[in-house]
Amino acid sequence: MSSNALSDSAVQRTSAVKPYRVVQWATGNIGTRSLRGVIEHSNLELAGVYVHSADKAGRDAGELCGIDDAGVVATNSIDDVIGLAADCVLYMPRQFDADEVCRILAAGSNIVTTRGEFHYPAGMDPALRERIEAACRTGGTSIHSTGSSPGFVTEALPLVLSSIQRRLNHLAISEFADLSQRNSPGILFDVMGFGLTPTDFDENRIAHVKSNFGPSLQLVAESIGMPLDSVDAHGELATTRTTVQIAAGTLEAGTVAAQRITVIGKHAGRELLSFCATWYCSSELDVDWKIRDTGWHIDVDGDAPLDIDLRFPIPLERMSETAPAYTANRAVNAIPSVCDAAPGIRTTHDLPQIVADLS
Repeated sequence: MSSNALSDSAVQRTSAVKPYRVVQWATGNIGTRSLRGVIEHSNLELAGVYVHSADKAGRDAGELCGIDDAGVVATNSIDDVIGLAADCVLYMPRQFDADEVCRILAAGSNIVTTRGEFHYPAGMDPALRERIEAACRTGGTSIHSTGSSPGFVTEALPLVLSSIQRRLNHLAISEFADLSQRNSPGILFDVMGFGLTPTDFDENRIAHVKSNFGPSLQLVAESIGMPLDSVDAHGELATTRTTVQIAAGTLEAGTVAAQRITVIGKHAGRELLSFCATWYCSSELDVDWKIRDTGWHIDVDGDAPLDIDLRFPIPLERMSETAPAYTANRAVNAIPSVCDAAPGIRTTHDLPQIVADLS
C-alpha cells in the first residue's frame, strides 16, 4: 500500500476493502499486548512477527500473546520481515537500531514505534534525521513515535486541552506511579535505587527522563506557537520515615522510598510547560510531595483553566497485566493514520487525531 498522502476518493475507499498488513517487531510487555491488538483488530491483518530470542522463533504468534494460534509463525530474520512487504511494522525493541529502521522504511514499510527517538524531529541529531528522512523518501514511507507517556499524556492530550484556550500561562503534567506492589527487586533496588541511603540524584537518570519527555514539551510548545527557549530537568529523592515492607523487599527507615524528576520548558524566559514524574514505594515520606494515586494529573493555567485527574481504577496487584495496554493500544490505533500519511517523520501535530476502530 502506498504511503503517500491519499486523495479524497482514496480516503473514502478506506482500508475496509484491504486490511493493513502489519508486522509486530519484538514481543516484550508492550509488544505482546500490541500483537494481540493486531490479531483481534477487524481492519488489520498480521503479516509477521519478529523476535530476538531463538526460543521464540518458530512459535505461533497467538501462543506468544496468550491466545489461540493465529497461523503466523515468528521469525528472527530481518530478511524474512523485509520480504513480507507489510504496510506497517510496529517497532518495539528495547534498543533503537538506525540500520534496522532505515532498512524497513526504505523497503516500503511504514513504522509506528513506542521508541522515543521521533517525537520531535527538529530536536534529533541532524545526521540521523536526514538518514531517516532519506529512507522514508526511498520507500515512500512514514515513521511515528507514540505511546501513553510520552505520547498521549504529553502531546495528544495537551494539544486537545489547548484547543479551548486563547491564553496559556502554564500547563503542568504530573505522573504518579505507586511501585509498592511491583515484585521486581532488580529494577527497584538495583536500577532505580530504592532502599539505598540517599545521595546525589543520578544525573544519567535525569538526562534519560529529559531526553524522553523534553521533545514532547518542545512539540506542544511549537504547535501552539510558543516555542521553548530552553528545556531543563532536575531530580529529587525522599526517604521513608519508617521501615516499610513492599512486594520487592524491605525499605529500611531513612532509605530512598520516592523519587521525582521534573522537566521544565521555558518560553520567553518563563516556565510554560512541565512534566513531573513521581515514582514511589511508600507515601510515608520525610517530605510533603502531595502524593497521588497511580495516574496522571494535569493543571492548565489559562483563560479557560482546568484541573484534571486521570486515575487507573485497577488494583496495584493487577497493574503489570493492565498497564501495557495504555501504550500498546495507541500504537495499534495509529497504524492507519501513519500508513496514509505523507512520507517522512510524522509527529502528533502532523497526524489527524488518532481514533480507535472498535468495530
